[in-house]
Amino acid sequence: MSHRLSFTDNHLTRHLLVNVKDVITPEQFEELCRANRDLRLELTSTGELIVMPPAGSKTAMRNSNLTYQLAGWAQRDGTGVSFDSSAGFTLPNNAMLSPDAAWIKHERWDVLTEDEQEGFAPLCPDFVVEIRSRSDNLPTLRNKMQEYIANGALLAWLIDPLRHRVYIYAPGQEVVVLESPETVSGGCLLPGFELRTAQLW
Repeated sequence: MSHRLSFTDNHLTRHLLVNVKDVITPEQFEELCRANRDLRLELTSTGELIVMPPAGSKTAMRNSNLTYQLAGWAQRDGTGVSFDSSAGFTLPNNAMLSPDAAWIKHERWDVLTEDEQEGFAPLCPDFVVEIRSRSDNLPTLRNKMQEYIANGALLAWLIDPLRHRVYIYAPGQEVVVLESPETVSGGCLLPGFELRTAQLW
């Protein structure tokens, strides 16, 4: 195995990349996640294990508020199910990722087996959100959002509290950048969902 650490402004970026291609299977990766619940683990499509420590307090506060708003809307709407940052998904390109928040239509979620739902569900969510923390590299996150779209997401938001910006991704469309929006609309995919951003900045 090899690993790479990177530094920004004299601080560890907090992401440890370990090349585990052909070393661990998807099933072993899920076991690794269950055995290390204090860490957030992801597996890229090229076989790199991304190891992230628990979120900082402010990032966790933002994630909690985001999840609360999405879950509340999903319960009222009733057409799909929402997930927090602890959920993992196996994308069509074999990456195993955990967005900060996600939503899936019932028609796609309900056809999965019980085992598939209990594991890293083999699909890309219809809607995903990532919130940038101080340690996150923005270009890397932008690439991640494009990866979600390329693997089937219909809508993806990248929220950057550091710059008070929201980047909106959708298939076949240019990225839309909102500057200090008070709310962000879920549009046709999430009718009636308006994310209030005040507590995310």
